[in-house]
Amino acid sequence: MAVIQLISTSTIQALSQPDSPRKIHLSPWDLESLPIKMNQKGLLFHHKPSSSQIQHLKHSLSTTLALFPPLAGRLILTEGEENTTYCHLLCNNQGSLFVHAIAENTSVDDILQPKCVPSVVISFFALNGVRNFEGTSQPLLAVQVTELVDGVFIGFTINHVVADGESLWHFVNSWSEISRGCHKVTKDPSLDRFFLDTIEPPIPIPTPKPSPFTKEENQNLPITPVRVFHFTKEKTAHLKTKANAEAKTEKISSLQALLTHFWTSVIRCQFLDPKEEVLFFLAIGVRGRIVPPLPENYFGNALQIGVVRMKAGELLQGGIGKGAMEINKMVASHSHEKVRGHYVSMAKKPTLLRLGGAIGGKALAFGSSPRFDVYGNDFGWGKPVAVRAGSNMSEGMAALFGGKEEGSVDVQVCLPYEILEAMEGDSEFMVTDAFTV
Repeated sequence: MAVIQLISTSTIQALSQPDSPRKIHLSPWDLESLPIKMNQKGLLFHHKPSSSQIQHLKHSLSTTLALFPPLAGRLILTEGEENTTYCHLLCNNQGSLFVHAIAENTSVDDILQPKCVPSVVISFFALNGVRNFEGTSQPLLAVQVTELVDGVFIGFTINHVVADGESLWHFVNSWSEISRGCHKVTKDPSLDRFFLDTIEPPIPIPTPKPSPFTKEENQNLPITPVRVFHFTKEKTAHLKTKANAEAKTEKISSLQALLTHFWTSVIRCQFLDPKEEVLFFLAIGVRGRIVPPLPENYFGNALQIGVVRMKAGELLQGGIGKGAMEINKMVASHSHEKVRGHYVSMAKKPTLLRLGGAIGGKALAFGSSPRFDVYGNDFGWGKPVAVRAGSNMSEGMAALFGGKEEGSVDVQVCLPYEILEAMEGDSEFMVTDAFTV
């Protein structure tokens, strides 16, 4: 059994800060993440850092926080009128958490070789189980550096109210640049939140009864296994060709084909009634979908959740072409008008995500993106060998990452053992030579 030894915990403040703390009002895209767990992503390196390199990480983090002051701040919740609550972000430089730990009996291969992601990986992240609304007293960013026998794992826990996946990797990319000696980061963050002219902050959110800010009583439930499936560039290209041929179109992308291929196998392996409705959720970045587009370096949340609903029989009998075409139409429907209309609706009647528990077997939700620069993060000792999500994933959730080889894709998914085992025996799924990493 792997044993994690805690070496130290530190509060890292920004190296420099303005005289008065900056107050940032939160958009509807930010506020909807308040009840869910903090976002966790981590990088595995085949390098064992020296004590001086760990000290250097702390110093470079302090320098980076000066560029990303929200991550050293705290959330402020205040009561409004008529059962409402207000929330804003205060860049008060209370600091981020830095944890140094050692897993004395765990090697890089112990993480990479098992069929399922070993449960010890969860202990490589700080603030497990913390919800975003707790950012009033908990750090908005926590970094845990865990030394392994022959490597190191750096786990990032970030408050989703402050940053979405694109912004998370923007921060990590910038930190790695500063850590390896770059005098200027590639992209300075744009910290101003997006508000439509018709929306005036702060936006009141209803004070729910019972509050969704209550943690679920699921601490004693068994941990649902997590597995990583790897798809090569050639296999995703094959799936794209197959999906477009079946749908008699050329619109379907390789990612849409891959998502459908994966979704179809998950549903097929559950032997559902053909009339059962199955759901597919996809986090869609909207920075470039509004007119004018948001800055590429926009630091915050700019996501909408797209949904596809189909009958199980309709999905399974249509090959991957049918489902992929439905996903394609759903993604394409997120025009400027739809994004704007959804934003206005959220501002007038804010809704809060409820993804704290399992989504369920009839639904699959995909987050993150293969476009994010994961393997370019060199802190001064080389590039990572793997990326893993943390305990914020629950049953039915999947994270997409670009693979280590150019054009490949990794899918990290949380599903019951029986479904994962059935997928491995699913000839239609494995015919593409998808394999675990």
